[in-house]
Amino acid sequence: MNKEGKRFPLSLAELSDRGSRKTPAEPAGGRARTPQTATRNAAGNHASDGGERSQRGPVTGPVLGNAGTAGVKRASPVPVFQADRQAPVVSDGIRRAMVERLAQQGIRDTKVLAAMQAVPRHLFIEPALVSQAYIDASLPIGHHQTISQPYIVARMIEVMRDNGWGGKLDRVLEIGTGCGYQAAVLSLLATEVYSIERIRPLHELAKTNLRPLRIANIRLQFGDGMLGLAQVAPFDGIILAAAGLEVPTALLEQLRIGGRLVAPVGGRHQVLQLIERKSKFDWSTATLEDCHFVPLRPGTA
Repeated sequence: MNKEGKRFPLSLAELSDRGSRKTPAEPAGGRARTPQTATRNAAGNHASDGGERSQRGPVTGPVLGNAGTAGVKRASPVPVFQADRQAPVVSDGIRRAMVERLAQQGIRDTKVLAAMQAVPRHLFIEPALVSQAYIDASLPIGHHQTISQPYIVARMIEVMRDNGWGGKLDRVLEIGTGCGYQAAVLSLLATEVYSIERIRPLHELAKTNLRPLRIANIRLQFGDGMLGLAQVAPFDGIILAAAGLEVPTALLEQLRIGGRLVAPVGGRHQVLQLIERKSKFDWSTATLEDCHFVPLRPGTA
């Protein structure tokens, strides 16, 4: 699929010569300074420990350790992404504790929990915030945008996976790439991940953050997320990382029959909504819980 020397992640333009998609079986203000990137984080950490070791992911290993919390089950191994070095203040135990907390908060999908443990969240945020990387809170990433709290990332993905195909996701779409963290988590749970970002510096930041992890199944696109990506639709799942007063019609139409769309909806008061496509002209809607996201906006910046 990838030519020698290809840089990751691939852009949508680089896929224009791909063949048609295989369909799964039917179910039985101004330009602000970009935050320091994961690449520079890793380089700085490498220098601080004398450069004694360099690892690049993904590598395979166990993803849920000796979890003593009720409700946390050991999942099958998934790729564990590693950049050059982890920050000294971030240990595997801290990330494992985050996953155990997610289970206590009600996340039951062991594959989602495994993916949350496999992706190093601290590589997607500014160095000054590394000590807060695994608390359950959203954090600023610049340009008045945030990286979503771990619970809401896991919750939205878990709901999207709870489909009639046993959690199988061939092709998914993310609206609002941000720093690239949620796309990295999705990459462990879907065959192909398409992600759109409307803010150019954040689109570039996500590319820089994801490149060291060499995730081959993420396609990043700079553009208006409210329009979706009709040229590669339909999608088995769609996730919105920004809240509009309603879900754009274009996205509803790009959802595959049987697919699930999870999005925050509302103004001052926002709720997480699940929309499932029942037929060509029929969608069902369910309200899940309160949430808080940055606003969904049209166009690019």
